Amino acid sequence: MWRNLALFVIKNRRLLVGLLALITVFMGWQARKIEMTYDFAQVVSPTDPDMVYFQQFKRTFGEDGNVLVLGMQDSSVYRLGNFNELRTLTDTLSRVEGVNGILGVTRLPRLVKDTATQTFRAEPIFRNFPRTQPELDSLMRVVNAQEFYKGQLISPTTGATLLALTMDPKYLNSSRREAVMQEILGHAERFQQKTGIKMHYAGLPYVRATMTTKVASEMKLFVALTIVMMAVTLLMFFRTWSAVVFPLLIVLIVVTWCIGSMVLMGYKINLLTGLIPSIIIVIGIPNCTYLLSRYHYDYRKSGNQVLAMARVVRKIGLVTLMNNTTTAIGFVVFCFTNIAILYQFGLVATVNIFVAFAVSFILMPIVFTILPPPTPKQLEHLEAKPLMKLLEFFDYLVLERRRTVYLAALAFMVLASFGVAKVKSVSYMVDDLPKDSSVNSDLKFFEQHFNGVMPLEMVVDTGRPKGILKLKNLERIDRLEKFLRTQPVLTTPVSIVTFLKAATQSFYNGDPAYYRLPDNDEKNFVLSYLARSQSVEGGEGQLTNKLLRSFTDSTGQRARISLKIADIGSHNLDTLINNRIKPEIDKIFKETGMSVKLTGTTIIFTKGNEYLIGTLKESLLIAFALVGLVVLILFRSIRAVFFTLLPNFFTLLLTGGIMGYFGIPLKPSTALIFSIALGIDGDNSIHLLAKFRQEMAVNGRRVKAAISTTLSEAGTSMIYTSIVLFLGFSVFAFSEFGGTKALGLLMSASLLITNFSNLILLPCLLVTFEHGVDEETIDQSGIKHYDDNYHEEDDDLELNLSRMQVQPKLNG
Repeated sequence: MWRNLALFVIKNRRLLVGLLALITVFMGWQARKIEMTYDFAQVVSPTDPDMVYFQQFKRTFGEDGNVLVLGMQDSSVYRLGNFNELRTLTDTLSRVEGVNGILGVTRLPRLVKDTATQTFRAEPIFRNFPRTQPELDSLMRVVNAQEFYKGQLISPTTGATLLALTMDPKYLNSSRREAVMQEILGHAERFQQKTGIKMHYAGLPYVRATMTTKVASEMKLFVALTIVMMAVTLLMFFRTWSAVVFPLLIVLIVVTWCIGSMVLMGYKINLLTGLIPSIIIVIGIPNCTYLLSRYHYDYRKSGNQVLAMARVVRKIGLVTLMNNTTTAIGFVVFCFTNIAILYQFGLVATVNIFVAFAVSFILMPIVFTILPPPTPKQLEHLEAKPLMKLLEFFDYLVLERRRTVYLAALAFMVLASFGVAKVKSVSYMVDDLPKDSSVNSDLKFFEQHFNGVMPLEMVVDTGRPKGILKLKNLERIDRLEKFLRTQPVLTTPVSIVTFLKAATQSFYNGDPAYYRLPDNDEKNFVLSYLARSQSVEGGEGQLTNKLLRSFTDSTGQRARISLKIADIGSHNLDTLINNRIKPEIDKIFKETGMSVKLTGTTIIFTKGNEYLIGTLKESLLIAFALVGLVVLILFRSIRAVFFTLLPNFFTLLLTGGIMGYFGIPLKPSTALIFSIALGIDGDNSIHLLAKFRQEMAVNGRRVKAAISTTLSEAGTSMIYTSIVLFLGFSVFAFSEFGGTKALGLLMSASLLITNFSNLILLPCLLVTFEHGVDEETIDQSGIKHYDDNYHEEDDDLELNLSRMQVQPKLNG
């Protein structure tokens, strides 16, 4: 089959090249339509109870993650000139398309009691803007007397202040986000230049916009760096530009198909799918180098281009297909999850890995049977002295020092086990960004002055309609809020309780001493004022209605407590919730019939990470099973499965040990690595086993002779492939995203380790276990299927060159 395929490709090269060109043009046209995704990755299943509750929460109370905050800490902002600039900035930002509302010092409203109508009305503190510094100072004393805003807009300890912009979700989740964010940041930068007051930015809209912008720029950077790295590597190996230009042309065609296929599938570029073009280049080049190095080897033996290429395709076609299959397994396992971002990543990568195989096995035989034959200088890489010395050393270890190899492997595994025990599972909302990035430094500013900006929500269910208005229930919520204020990583809570406290303060003419819940005698007066305020037409009634709707449901049964939290990491968040907050909730609301549920974007994000890590662990087990199945189908030998999986388990164990010793936490971005590494590392195992089976047949079933030949011939292409992959994945180490950087470093480490496991440990296992009782032979039935169908050298003699309708120059 594979011989006929090679002949078909060479004979019909014009038709095939034309067909590939048409498809590439079509895919390129589709690739023009590719878009970035502006949604935060949703990793929790839509049917998960916590996700269902969160969606219900948003329908009842509104979005919790659409607030962008701009902060500053500079006493000069309260000088009249700078304060006027702040007012201008606030008014300008309120008019930006995509900003639904803004709250800042210059626009602060306060509740004022109107005894004539027995209502509260919302009155701007800066109704008439101050013209002198004393007027401003006087109004700022009024601002500071509003207890409701302390810890929310103004830090009571440092005096820092912020602007809170409520963003329209329709803009946040579309391509218009970038323009909106650029306009907002542009206005803030101009304010900073005029006043000299440094601005800080935070909030999920800002984080998301920053990350999507970086994803787009890094995708282009990685593709460019990968191409340069691969070009240098290919030129160093093969010493001819044809071996550089055409493999790179092939992978660029595949990248075009890759992006076009994403459009056809209806997917957009996100943090994961943005890596696929570079990964496809890194994985596609070894197909070309493997085929090209074997072509050079067979051409040196036969001196005939077409015969050599036909032999290569026939000999390694199936093996290379299986290699690509094991590589694809590292990605296809993500398609077994119901997590959209993983499913898309796995599906796009899997499809295009096979596309890379097909395109390379069509174009490489066509191109290199048309080009002039390789010169002796270009064939020198087959006998590179440093490489041959290294392979001779490996051969010595395998044949003479197997016990030393086993002891060293055992020692490494023990050390790696201690390292794995040190690995911690922890993730942060913005931990993919570098520690010294502006996002992280600004986040620290808000954590220092306001305790954090990440949303955390609680819903108190009283169990009965209008139960939230009962004073005893309000007092219990107040007890919970007082406890929450003692937690240094939480901001001052905002709820119906704080709103009623502000109303009580207003009832007593704004005296800060009365910022408290009304007592039994006061409650009816305060509530009646609020009730009449809601029926008032105009801004006062709308504001009161909006505030009440934001913190209670329509039945008055449930109340919302809204907080912000520092980005303390999933482990600390779990400790805070389960060891501090929930025990206090149980104590306060025990036997009351009331319940408190924690929700919000931060909770869902943390649960999503835990769910994702658990899913990726299952994916790794599935990957092991699938790789084993591929090996079993290819070799029809249980021992071959053992020989493949054990060295790769060794590689993954050492990679995990490196994570532990270097303090790299287990999080979604690092858990992803193991399945991908297993798929790629499995290629080398299959490659070596396939060559070993072939040599067993040629060398009369003599194990040691077969091992020596396998190492000297297959070892070359395996080391070339590992170097290509190592250099290709090392490009990701230049990423600003922690997860992408970890992917590059750990994948590169695993590719170095796999050279030991597959070129030393695996051959040792073959020598130890693949022999007979009396002589160095193996059971012929274990290799009959493989040898008879795919690797009988005698078939080469039957190749009828007259069947190849090609020009004479193809034969050299």
